Amino acid sequence: MRQAAKRPPRLKKRGLYIGVDVGGTKVLAGVVTSNGHVVATARRSTPGRLVEPAVVEDALVEAVLDVADGAPIAAVGVAAAGFVDQAGERVMFAPHLPWRGEPVRAHLQQRWGAPVVLDNDANCAAVGEWTYGAARGTHSALMITLGTGIGSAILLDGAVHRGRNGMAGEFGHMQVVPDGLPCECGGTGCWEQYSSGNALVRFVRARIDQEETVLREASGGDPEQITGPMVTDAAVAGDALARAAFDEVGRWLGVGIANLVAAFDPDCVVVGGGVSDAGDLLLGPAREEMSSSLVGASHRVVPPVHQAQLGPEAGLVGAAALARATLRPGRWAIANGPLGTAPRLQG
Repeated sequence: MRQAAKRPPRLKKRGLYIGVDVGGTKVLAGVVTSNGHVVATARRSTPGRLVEPAVVEDALVEAVLDVADGAPIAAVGVAAAGFVDQAGERVMFAPHLPWRGEPVRAHLQQRWGAPVVLDNDANCAAVGEWTYGAARGTHSALMITLGTGIGSAILLDGAVHRGRNGMAGEFGHMQVVPDGLPCECGGTGCWEQYSSGNALVRFVRARIDQEETVLREASGGDPEQITGPMVTDAAVAGDALARAAFDEVGRWLGVGIANLVAAFDPDCVVVGGGVSDAGDLLLGPAREEMSSSLVGASHRVVPPVHQAQLGPEAGLVGAAALARATLRPGRWAIANGPLGTAPRLQG
């Protein structure tokens, strides 16, 4: 699906820094200024995981060229919903996309004719929130993004912790229910099957014929037409079934966060992604469950759980920030070695 871009201001001498967030349902590209403001966007739908990788690549290329609107491109940061290798070259696996060891950075760099930085989408969102948003001023933070699935990232002393393979922080695929619901990753009982946009919609669809809800009329009586944003709108309006869905998803979110806090003891936890648009309808149950599930909660400082400040643009803002921090304008090489050893950002 093609959507017109908001046009960027014309820049005669300086090239644009563009961030691209690639999720399970959409590609969102944006021109980002040095202070983190998004001044133009373009969007495309992603075709899912049952297509050739080139089809997804085409959607990225179109969105970036659309938002650039003929202006020169200084660099592009790509936030990918998948496992990105330590060198920032390949998407090794993406549960909701067809990338399997795909050399995404090289392909896109060739097609755009501009330097490209590639990282996991949650890592990029964490960088955005640490540089400009809810995690600014902290030493350590955990980022949880709830969209089609769950993305996560670890920030330690202002640097993304990527791990040996570049795949640290994939908490959405921790097993929380042995022999539980099947997951797109091939496993069962993954956290994201119980706390995500998909989980939210599944909860409502299973009960829509059993309870009074505005979602029955909104969906035309077809549960398959229900979407996450529809559930959010209904919950904000006070619909009981939609609110029950957020309560369920929020409590599962709190269970997972409690486990992560026990492991990492961060300064704060930031929750972003489209599902977080519900605010306290989601985060209220999550905070309550985290505090009750966290070991030794009464004997420690329990970290605050913040809603992301950059909203759905956190990933692309962070991707653009990484591009600025790790690429020298006019050069096609990553500064100071691989992406995993990039200099720390200064918030």
